[in-house]
Amino acid sequence: MVNETREPLYLQIKEYFKELITSKKLSAHDRIPTEREIMEKFDVSRITVTNALSELVKEGWIYRIAGKGSFVEDGVENLFDSVANLDDKDFKTHLMDSSTSSNPKRKVIGLIMPTIEDFFAVRLINGIYGVLLNTEYTVSIILTHNSKEKEQEAIREFLRMQVAGLLIFPIDAETYNEDLLELKVRNFPFVLIDRYLPGVETNYVSSDNTMGAKLAVSHLWDLGHRNIVICADSPGTTVSVEDRIKGYMDALTEKEAMINPSFIVTDFKVSGSSNENVLPLQQLIENKVATAFIALNAKLGLHLYKLAKSMKLRVPEDISIISFDDPYFDSDLGDFTHIYQFEQRIGEEAANILNQLLTNQRKNEGYKKINIAPKLVVKGTTGSAPK
Repeated sequence: MVNETREPLYLQIKEYFKELITSKKLSAHDRIPTEREIMEKFDVSRITVTNALSELVKEGWIYRIAGKGSFVEDGVENLFDSVANLDDKDFKTHLMDSSTSSNPKRKVIGLIMPTIEDFFAVRLINGIYGVLLNTEYTVSIILTHNSKEKEQEAIREFLRMQVAGLLIFPIDAETYNEDLLELKVRNFPFVLIDRYLPGVETNYVSSDNTMGAKLAVSHLWDLGHRNIVICADSPGTTVSVEDRIKGYMDALTEKEAMINPSFIVTDFKVSGSSNENVLPLQQLIENKVATAFIALNAKLGLHLYKLAKSMKLRVPEDISIISFDDPYFDSDLGDFTHIYQFEQRIGEEAANILNQLLTNQRKNEGYKKINIAPKLVVKGTTGSAPK
């Protein structure tokens, strides 16, 4: 039985399994009990168990294989030991490498991230950590929560700490962070992750967002879809969103198709409620104007799926959905067709470049700019266009 507290039952179940993982009672790739077994153990409904497991997947504690069950993610017990105590409110610095105390001579590299709320971030950090683990460097993280001001404070805090270099996943803003530009002027070693600054020469590693959108459009086009919506709920205009929309438009132009401006939907925000109806998307789905949707992040892809279901539409028979990154949503709903961005490799490449900068291996070689080609993973949310 779960504890009789005011905490929701699904959160109690989630914490139960997190405790088993962090205490090493469950190890990497161990299978966790079935939904039926969890229902019986805790005397709760199926929806409660589903919510708990979905939260664990979203936070990167477990992964799910359709028809086989749920399993503990590899390395998650060590990674979350390091990041679980980050204070969201104060975004305080936390050293990931526990060997720092036993080896105080190790130098520090600062890692600046917007959030660590999905497995994209976890895999990216795993890539960075794997490369630097056997070097003279340890890693310290500061979260900015998509705030330009906190990003500036994070850069300044790391400079006060006299870090050797910086890995920065920058927020997208209409104007560049002046502290980022100052780093470039001072020739301070840093590498941008997942994004770049248009018109400003820097070292960066990113997914090829233009190619990702082209892959999505081509897949849907081959399935017979002609009315394809691309949508993003990112706050403001971002480099990644702009590049993906460019890829979408380029793909349609190459196919000599008309570009319908009403099919490029970015002027909205999803707060996270599964019952929330986002007006522009709701109208396009409700009126059956479009037969396919490309969601520019995993959370939005899942929201589109639930929105279609609430309107009694079948996925993919009535509507097809592709998301950037896999939402890892419940196996009862199916598996998402998605653009896989090789986030762990992005982290590895960024860490390698910074390590080369710090050891003078890249002296006078110019800026390193890497765009990693993504891959289309075809699963259950895309199908032939309805007749």
